[in-house]
Amino acid sequence: MSHAFILRDETILCRQTLHGWWPVQVPLPQLNNDTGLSHETQPAYQVGRVTLLESLAPTHWLPNDDSRQNKNSLTAFESETANTFTTNAFTSKATLAMTYDYAIANHVTLPKILENAELESRGLTSNNKEKNTLGNDECAFIAYRLLITQLPFALSDQLSQAIQLLRWQADTQFCSRCAAPVVHANHGERAMVCPVCRLRQYPRVQPCIITAITRPNPQTGAMQILLAHHHRYGQQKTPQQALQYGLIAGFVEVGESLEHAVVREVAEEVNISLKDIRYVSSQPWPFPSNLMLGFRAAYAGGDIVIQEDELSHADFFDLTNLPKIPFKGSIAYALIAQIAHEQGISL
Repeated sequence: MSHAFILRDETILCRQTLHGWWPVQVPLPQLNNDTGLSHETQPAYQVGRVTLLESLAPTHWLPNDDSRQNKNSLTAFESETANTFTTNAFTSKATLAMTYDYAIANHVTLPKILENAELESRGLTSNNKEKNTLGNDECAFIAYRLLITQLPFALSDQLSQAIQLLRWQADTQFCSRCAAPVVHANHGERAMVCPVCRLRQYPRVQPCIITAITRPNPQTGAMQILLAHHHRYGQQKTPQQALQYGLIAGFVEVGESLEHAVVREVAEEVNISLKDIRYVSSQPWPFPSNLMLGFRAAYAGGDIVIQEDELSHADFFDLTNLPKIPFKGSIAYALIAQIAHEQGISL
């Protein structure tokens, strides 16, 4: 019997467990009432329904089985601090994903789904592992950003794959060349094909660099990291509300290398120069369809001058005195935590 994840925009149908929210794979009926085909024999891709490829555990590309020896890998570093439930050895097998609307239209039996108001009344809007008050047949749609703080790497990446593919389907209904309605390619290929001019449109991945820049504190010699407050993080509404800071990041332009993008983005946003630029790791990021490419670099010179239409503040912070930073599960957090870990500091 086939199973599928159920998604609604950027949320995933989940059941609460002792370890927090966990994505539900709903069993699918043997026959689709509209087509008369089983879910195994239906086309791999339909609008609202996609096949997800196997998502491998990081151990498949780390240089040895003991990934903790590879300090240059974010997944290796995270495996040192992760519990046994959130392991970098977990592989997500190939499966299906579908939208909630598709599931309803195709008579998929769903568990009882609680809406946000009911979750809030029970105090279940955060991923609190100690609060497990839902019945076995009760589920809820939980935001991806909340889930990735505790899911295995492979499962998190597979859900990112689902969000991006379903959004791509919804956004690619017409040919970008002649405006005719498009159809899915045959033979399970991830492409939308124009039956008029035969243009094939594939899911678009947007490469983005994100860079952790370090230097010794000029007065104390303690390691510092450059963090910036971006306008998109919002403004401080009360004295008690902490502003969130993050790393310098930006899209790769046509015709430039990743390293060139690092140098350009840092110069544009904070006006400093770098040295010792090196790639660390990557993360698929479905907001909307980015591939985050993580780098580290050392400060080489220059005074910080912020790009005011992007940032409101940027500075070097001691690792022992950091402002609010991005949440665990994001590559920004992992880069910062890796540097802190090297200095014997636990975030």
